[in-house]
Amino acid sequence: MIEVSNLVKRYGDHTAVDNLSFQIEKGKIYGFLGPNGAGKSTTMNMITGYIASTEGKVVIDGHDILDEPEEAKKCIGYLPEQPPLYFDMTVLEYLKFAADLKKIPKDKKTAMIEEVMEMVKITDMKNRLIKNLSKGYRQRVGLAQAILGYPEVIILDEPTVGLDPKQIIEIRSLIKDLKEKHTVILSSHILSEVSAVCDYVLIISHGKLVASDTPENLSRLATGSNSLIMLIKGIKSDIQMALERIEGVKEVDLKFNDEQSAWNVTITTEDNVDIREQVFYKMAEINSPILEMQSKKVSLEEIFLELTEGEKTQDSAETVENSSESGPSEEKDVEKGGKAS
Repeated sequence: MIEVSNLVKRYGDHTAVDNLSFQIEKGKIYGFLGPNGAGKSTTMNMITGYIASTEGKVVIDGHDILDEPEEAKKCIGYLPEQPPLYFDMTVLEYLKFAADLKKIPKDKKTAMIEEVMEMVKITDMKNRLIKNLSKGYRQRVGLAQAILGYPEVIILDEPTVGLDPKQIIEIRSLIKDLKEKHTVILSSHILSEVSAVCDYVLIISHGKLVASDTPENLSRLATGSNSLIMLIKGIKSDIQMALERIEGVKEVDLKFNDEQSAWNVTITTEDNVDIREQVFYKMAEINSPILEMQSKKVSLEEIFLELTEGEKTQDSAETVENSSESGPSEEKDVEKGGKAS
């Protein structure tokens, strides 16, 4: 549905988006995840044609956003982080205005507006001025204008920012319902939001795509995801020897738990290996009861930190390396109290 190729956006010396490439398929909810300042909103604005890219291209349903902007934009419904609302209009007036901008046929306009208002649950507010609505309802009005015309792709930039917990749950439920008829791209820095609603995750850091997969696959690929954590009573050497003989075990770590008078055991295994049944029988053979056993589940938070912190470390190393290449004359200037930037 969307193909992004080698997308770059520079503002002077600052590169906000750095050679970004990915594809969006129909009928899924995509989470575009990254810390504040990672380049998420800039990428969303380039996909929708709101701003032009420095390099690269965006193709939406076969239409290049720069060469065929009108045809490409017909395929997109966009809700920016700040909904584009006119506060002195009523909800109904605003949606009629949005429908006219989208060139929705007059004979379909009224029925479509009623249907969209019902979908986002703002029918009771249709005659209220937008300036008198709560932030949650304003967000719903913004979502309604994005859905008008039933575009193939709905792009939502930070759709729940600033909402209270009840409103967040309601907006997430709406987003899930959109999946039935639309492809949804959800930009967010809220990890729980992406975990709750998205089928596929794209993680961006410093303008670069650092990972793209389903949340489940990302969990399996993360460091420490193939681990079994247990509490076992018995003799340390016997436990360690028995566990290390199990096929698929890479590492066994034992630490004594004084409170339980037992061993905290962490087993690292090869990918996609389930050794729980074998562990049970091995411990039964040496009369070492298992008091607790659980597979470690790596959260999206841990994956996110692992990937984005790695990018920061790499960038810091490059900065140090580049600064070390400066000549000795620069060092002398600093020592003498000269100008340093």
